[in-house]
Amino acid sequence: MQPNPSLKKLGYSNTDRLLIIHADDIGMCHASLQAYIDLIEFKGISSAAAMIPCPWFPHLASYCRENVNADIGVHLTLTSEWDTYRWSPVSTHNAESGMIDSEGYFFRTTEEVQLLGDIEAVNLELSKQVERARRAGINITHLDTHMLSVAHPKYIHNYIQLATQQKLPFLFPRMDDAGYQNLGMDQEIASIAAQLINELDEMGVPLVDNVAGLDLNNPENRFKQAKQALCTLPSGITHFIIHPSIDTPELRAITPDWQSRVADYHTFMNDDIRVLISNIGIHVVGYELLKNLLLSR
Repeated sequence: MQPNPSLKKLGYSNTDRLLIIHADDIGMCHASLQAYIDLIEFKGISSAAAMIPCPWFPHLASYCRENVNADIGVHLTLTSEWDTYRWSPVSTHNAESGMIDSEGYFFRTTEEVQLLGDIEAVNLELSKQVERARRAGINITHLDTHMLSVAHPKYIHNYIQLATQQKLPFLFPRMDDAGYQNLGMDQEIASIAAQLINELDEMGVPLVDNVAGLDLNNPENRFKQAKQALCTLPSGITHFIIHPSIDTPELRAITPDWQSRVADYHTFMNDDIRVLISNIGIHVVGYELLKNLLLSR
C-alpha cells in the first residue's frame, strides 16, 4: 500500500515507526482498572479503551473525570464471553434485538451477534455506549471493537458512520484483503474493508497501518514475546494490543487467561520495555494525536 498520509501530517517520515501501546478491556473487572491506573501513571501505555457495559465502568469514569488528559476510547462491546461473569446491553433487555442470549446477557461469541443481531438494535447499542461514556464525563479519544464484533458487513458501515458523527478516529487498519483476513475477517468483510481504505484516505481520516499485540494464550516469556514483536514492527502507525490486569482472586475466577493478563501488566510496568522501545527508534504516540489531526482537517 501507499505510505500512510497521516505520517507526513504529523511531522514524521514514511519510514518512521509510531506505536500506540493500547490496553484493552479496561473496566471489565477491578483488576483491569487498577492495572490501567498503574500503567497510566507509570507511562507504560499510551492509550486504552473502556468496556462501557461492564461492572467497573463507573469507577473508571470517575478516574477519567479526575484525569481528563487520559487517552481512552470506547471498546464497543457486543459480546460477553466468560462462563460465569457476564454483562448485558446498555440500550435494551429485549431479546428481539438479537443481542441477548437465553440468560439475558450478550452472546458469548462474535459469530452469534453477527448472525442474529438486528442491525438497528446493534447500531442503537453502539451509539448508547458512546453516549454513556460522554455523559460519564470521559473525554473519548477513539473507538474500537471488542472481539472484532463490528467487523461484519451488517455493522461496519455504521461503525464508521458513528465514529465520523462523533468526530473520533477509530480502529480500522490500512490493509489489503489478505491483511484483513489474517486479522480473522472473512473474505466478504475483508474485501469491503479494503475498498473503504481509499475512501477514508481521500477524506483525510487518520488511520493506523498495523495491528499487533501479545497472544493471550501464551503467558510464558512475556517480555521476550513483546521484544520480538516490537523489534519487528513495520513502518507506519501500529495499534499494539495488551490486556493488562493485576493478579486478584476476582481475575482468576473470571478468565482462564488471567496469567497472560497479569504478565502484560508486569511487562509494561518494567523500565526495560521503555528502554527497548527507545533504543530501537520507535515513537510512542496516543490516539489523542490522531484525534487532533482529525479535528484539524
